[in-house]
Parts: sequence; structure tokens; C-alpha cells
Amino acid sequence: MTTGLLLVGVAAAAFVGFNVGGSSTGVAWGPSVGAGVTEKTTAAALMTGFVLLGGWTVGRNVIETLGSGVVAPSAFTVEASIVVLAFIGLGMAVANGYGVPVSTSMTAVGAIAGLGLATGTLDRAVLGEIVVWWLLAPVAGFWCGAVVGRYLYVHLDRVVEIEQSDGPLVVLDRSGPVPAPALGPGTTPQEFASTALVVAVACYMSFSAGASNVANAVAPLVGGGLLDVGPAVVLAAAAIGLGAFTIARRTMASVGSELTELPLLAATVVTVVAATITTAASWLGVPISLALSTVMTIVGLGWGRASRTATAAELARGDVEADVSVSAVTVDTGDSVPEIGEEGSAELGEAAALFDASTVARFVSFWILGPSLATVLSYLAFLALPVAGTP
Repeated sequence: MTTGLLLVGVAAAAFVGFNVGGSSTGVAWGPSVGAGVTEKTTAAALMTGFVLLGGWTVGRNVIETLGSGVVAPSAFTVEASIVVLAFIGLGMAVANGYGVPVSTSMTAVGAIAGLGLATGTLDRAVLGEIVVWWLLAPVAGFWCGAVVGRYLYVHLDRVVEIEQSDGPLVVLDRSGPVPAPALGPGTTPQEFASTALVVAVACYMSFSAGASNVANAVAPLVGGGLLDVGPAVVLAAAAIGLGAFTIARRTMASVGSELTELPLLAATVVTVVAATITTAASWLGVPISLALSTVMTIVGLGWGRASRTATAAELARGDVEADVSVSAVTVDTGDSVPEIGEEGSAELGEAAALFDASTVARFVSFWILGPSLATVLSYLAFLALPVAGTP
């Protein structure tokens, strides 16, 4: 192995991490930036710190799975690692060109699986476990969102509300012998608590992104013994942080103000559910798609909110108004909360659409095609290029 090739491998890992930072930061911090709760620079700094924390702790399990679980570590020569990382980066670049939030984890698994098929080192049991999680995670996200939407959302909407006052949120009170933090002029305890909750949830999403996505950038290098886990996590976190401070500024603005009319409370609920599913899977060493869980949680939350127009018996019979859309979370709760089955369907059915059907179809298509193409192209590449190690 030459130093030059190792540097190319490190550069390829940094490129993947850079693009992960550009994409994941927008998902984690777009809602709070769009609501004016945090500045983009502050969001990028917090993103970097919590990605490092997530990668250093839970993310090690995912690195182990991708680096030595899916295929034998001996397959990851420096040349093979560069090829795998190139496929991951290429998949992200193509999807970004179409404006689709690609699943880096699914693309990474596909590229590594192609290497395993070509070299005869693929562990099909481990790959099967990962695919099962890919199927279960969006289902779990949908039903968690549905339960919250049907039974809890309208109550949360009445107590969790951010009405931002003018001036700073917190100031230093210098009236005493020692300066102490105090609420800013016009800041209410409810505003402070709600703002702190939104920031905490975004930090949690950043932790989840680090736990899941750090491995996508460095697992091939760690699996091949080219980098130790500690330096590899730092490398990935630094690259993700660079993406957060640069190209993520645009994605934060897009997610926060252009992607959807999803209210900040709904975005917070979706973030907690999707990040919890991703963190749990990462703890088990399973790389899954944060984006897919997020989208299905949004759909479940909206469906659950809309289903309040029907009782449980009516739901069981399928007796629900057809014109009620998943966009019901955009409807104001009002001063009182009607009982389940008593809420009118007309107001919920008139809610503005959160999704464009063609856009959702394009997203789902890329989530299916992405890992599939990565697997096929990686397999063909390693058949043609004898650069991988032998078992």
C-alpha cells in the first residue's frame, strides 16, 4: 500500500462525509432555522459536535457491521475501499442532482454488498437482517406517528407553542454580585421551554445522524485496517461538519421554508420518532435510512390526526371520509379539543397539501433504485477490476 493511495482513500471518505453533512444538517436543523429559533452558524456548530458524539458512541456499532459484518474485512484493500466510497459518493451526487434526499446508508450497503458478491465474501444473514430493518423501520415510523396524531397531537398543539418575542431569548442579569442568566425582555417561560425543546430535539437528530451516517464515510477504511476507529470517526465528523458550515446553509433554508408547510410541532414529533428509530437500529449496528423513517412518520402523523373524525369502530369498518388528507396536521386545533369522532371532516379535508404525489413517487423510486444500482454496479466493477482482497 502506498501513501498516495491511502490519501486518495481518506479524500474519498471526506468527500462522502462532506455530502452527508450537506444533506443531514438540513433535515436536522431546517425546521428550527426556518422558525428563527437558531442561526445557521449555531446550527452547524451543534450539528458537528453531536455528530461526533453519535459517531464516537453508537456509531462504532454501525462501522463494525459495514466494515466487517456484511463482507469479510480482507476484501477491503485500499483500492477496493476507494471504489466502494466512489460508488457511495456517485450515488449521492446523482440523487442530489435530481433534488432527491438519498439514503446514504442504503447506498453504502448496496456498494459493499456488490463487493461481497463479486468476491464471495458476502454474509447473507447479516444483509438479510439489514433488509428486514429497512422494511420494519418505515412501518414503525408510520404507526408511531399515527398513534401520536390520533391521540396526543391536538393536546400537544395547545400547550406547546412558540410565540417569539422581540429581543434576545436569554440575557445576563448583572444586578447581583455574580452575573446570572435570565429571561430576555418579553420572553415567557413557555417560549423559553418550547425553544429549548426544539433545539434539544435538533441536537438529538444530529446525534442520530452521526450514529448512522459516520460509518458510511469510513467503514471501508476501518474494515480494511487502513484507519483505526477513533481517527476514522473524527475524520468523518470533521467532513460532515465542513458540509454543515458550507453547502448545508442552502439545505437548511430549503427544508425550513420551502420543502413543506409542516408545523414546527409536527416537525418536532417527527424528528423524535425518526431519530429514535435510527438510534435504536444504530445501537444494534444496523444502518438504516433516516429519510425513509422521517417521511413515513409524517404520513402516519397526518393520517392519525385526520382519523380523529372517526371512532375506533368506524375505522375498523373503513368508514372514514375519503377527502380527509394527511395534511390535517396543518389545521389549527382551536380553543377546545373535540372528542374523537366528533371533529368535522370538512376543515381537515381543506388542509393545504403537504406532499406532491409525483415528488413522493420520485423519492420512493430513488430509494429503491439507489441501493439496487449501487449493488449491481459495484458487483460488475469488482468483477472487472481485481483490486479486492481474497478471503
